[in-house]
Amino acid sequence: MDRLTLKNVSAYYRQLIVNKEVYVRAVDDVSLSVKKGEVLGLVGESGCGKTTLSKVMMMNINPPLEFIKGEVQLTRRDGEVIRLHKMSRRLLKNFVWGKNISIVPQEAMSALMPTLKIKRIAYDLVRSHDPNAKLEDVVERLEKRLEELGLPDYIADRYPFELSGGMAQRTVIAVATLLNPEVLIVDEPTSALDVLTQRIVLKTLADLMVKNIVDSMVFITHDIAIVRQIASRIAVMYAGKIVESAPTEDIIFNPLHPYTKGLIESITSLEPEVRKRGVKYIPGQPPQLINPPQGCRFADRCSFVMEKCKKEEPPLIKIGEGREVACWLYVKR
Repeated sequence: MDRLTLKNVSAYYRQLIVNKEVYVRAVDDVSLSVKKGEVLGLVGESGCGKTTLSKVMMMNINPPLEFIKGEVQLTRRDGEVIRLHKMSRRLLKNFVWGKNISIVPQEAMSALMPTLKIKRIAYDLVRSHDPNAKLEDVVERLEKRLEELGLPDYIADRYPFELSGGMAQRTVIAVATLLNPEVLIVDEPTSALDVLTQRIVLKTLADLMVKNIVDSMVFITHDIAIVRQIASRIAVMYAGKIVESAPTEDIIFNPLHPYTKGLIESITSLEPEVRKRGVKYIPGQPPQLINPPQGCRFADRCSFVMEKCKKEEPPLIKIGEGREVACWLYVKR
């Protein structure tokens, strides 16, 4: 069962350049699904549209970002399908965000109001869905959630600035999942943490799935080595498009798209085979998304480029069970 489904969604940033209105095609005709019980890793280099796609998943659209087209649907545990793209921001905020779908944004400290204690932040979240909620009941629920995630319950009575970076990140996770949302989106949750703290945060996220606190998760990162430790499936994004999606081990050991291969080969590792071949890199730069090139957006950087790649955009096609790729190398002629 799909918990979250995106169909042909596009979201562009409107900009004014030299008195001319232009659009940056950050998310361009993307279709993607997140299944029940799944951790979907969303990977790609900086600027490829990952964070913008997370905003589309939430339908958290603010200028200069504009939702151009597509459908965003979430299936609740009771089977009801919520069409997020049809709801107003007020309805989303009052009835969906935090309750059915929630997000742990980049930089945990900036996600917590520094002048409010953690228990008050949690209380404001719960009260937005239940105006009759009592502070003592919310604190009890919060302390239980903190303990479930391996955190001391006294954190509920602390201010954000009293927490370390790793503890603040895990506290944001606890608050974001207080109402047991069906889907949790985590955006670069380990980027500013040391290696040991990264592992602790990854375990915290894994516990959310094991303990059925959330049904599904979207883990956004540029680091394939990190996402491999938690994701059951990986979707690779490039220049506003999904270019490949497959089970994690297939992506790691048998990448199909030339861009995915480049990402895998750029990973540093102590494994003998990696040290033997050395670390490679993808030449060139991503295309400019105000006026993206005709055809495949990776064509100018691809060592397998054909004439057709420069003229026609490859469709995202199925290659076996649970695997999709957008590359003319795999389209039957």
